[in-house]
Amino acid sequence: MEKKGCNHLHPQSMCPAFGGLRVLMRIDGVQVCLVADQGCAYGLTFVSHFYAARKSVVTPELMNVQISGGTMIDDLRRTIEEIAVDPGVKFIPVVSTCVAETAGIAEELLPRRAGNADVLLVRLPAFQLRTHPEAKDVTVATLLRRFASPGVGKKKKTLVILGEIFPVDAMTIGSVLQKIGVESVIALPGTALDDYIDAGHAEACAVLHPFYGQTAGFFLENGVKIVTGNPIGANGTAEWIKRVGEALDLDSALVAQVAEEERQKAREVMARFSALEGSVIVAGYEGNELPVVRLLLEAGLEVPYASTSIARMPLGEDDHKVLSAFGTEIRYRKFLEEDIDAVMRYKPDLVIGTTSLDSFAKEQGIPAIYYTNNISARPLFFAAGAATVLGMVSGLLARKEVFRSMKEYFTS
Repeated sequence: MEKKGCNHLHPQSMCPAFGGLRVLMRIDGVQVCLVADQGCAYGLTFVSHFYAARKSVVTPELMNVQISGGTMIDDLRRTIEEIAVDPGVKFIPVVSTCVAETAGIAEELLPRRAGNADVLLVRLPAFQLRTHPEAKDVTVATLLRRFASPGVGKKKKTLVILGEIFPVDAMTIGSVLQKIGVESVIALPGTALDDYIDAGHAEACAVLHPFYGQTAGFFLENGVKIVTGNPIGANGTAEWIKRVGEALDLDSALVAQVAEEERQKAREVMARFSALEGSVIVAGYEGNELPVVRLLLEAGLEVPYASTSIARMPLGEDDHKVLSAFGTEIRYRKFLEEDIDAVMRYKPDLVIGTTSLDSFAKEQGIPAIYYTNNISARPLFFAAGAATVLGMVSGLLARKEVFRSMKEYFTS
């Protein structure tokens, strides 16, 4: 949507460094050293507690005096040494943000180890990374390049699951993969540095979210097969199981049997929601929105518009083709103004979107919920995921008249 006078300045993602902090701060024995100005340090300290891991970041005091006086590297090295005094710290990621001076830190001027800890520079400048999902990709790829030993001692029937997912989904994936003969599953982003070391020995990597392009590239360069898609909905679930079986050269008859069993389980769930009807708009900034739209479409709902903050990426082409076949208008690198325009044009029965869009939708008397807290914080995969998501959507659609009545009450 290009309109005269429309500046498109509404932020469409949290600070990219936040995505990297989510990955780094959940690693056992980690202490992040944040190299940023005071404004960045204040904001990222808040989100690291609230969203990431309830841990503090440590940062050298970078005021204009340090930056302009040329003492920044010395201050940074001193801070790293102070952190390393704690014997419980095993890993010190040095996170540089988009402040011009800090973004240009020379990695060779930093120690590779301090005390008992590995030290690693992770660059997360916003002028290079557009969204916090893509910062997760950069962070995981950076960790793998440092800690993985690709090509050494490849382990057959070992699969990396790549993507931040709900814990119940991880357990379900592990259970299903065990049925088809997968012997070892490594989940990334992981909570231990050993996860990144072990990932270098995997035979294949299932990329659940399409924005992990750099990480997938690392695996491809090192002879690891890539499995695209994810087990969402009946058809997507069966196809994903078959792809994993092919990548790991598992027993094809057994794989087909399990794939069909899981397809039927998901179909049985969807049959319980056969009366579900309505129009839904999905507009998030997590980067995993399109697979969720596939589930809604497969369940018989209309999704006239879907948007995401990430760019169109090769790893997500399957989802793009399916949505396009159903006639869904897809916006990548979306703006809030585009989402608002879609709500006005399509007048949906439900909006699953960002907080700003939800507020706008509710003002129109349309039910709306926050994508991140209500979708990303619930199971999505296999039959259990379908039951959870469709149950929630069904309940919201059943109450749509309440929202309209509220609007009429407060505006009449």
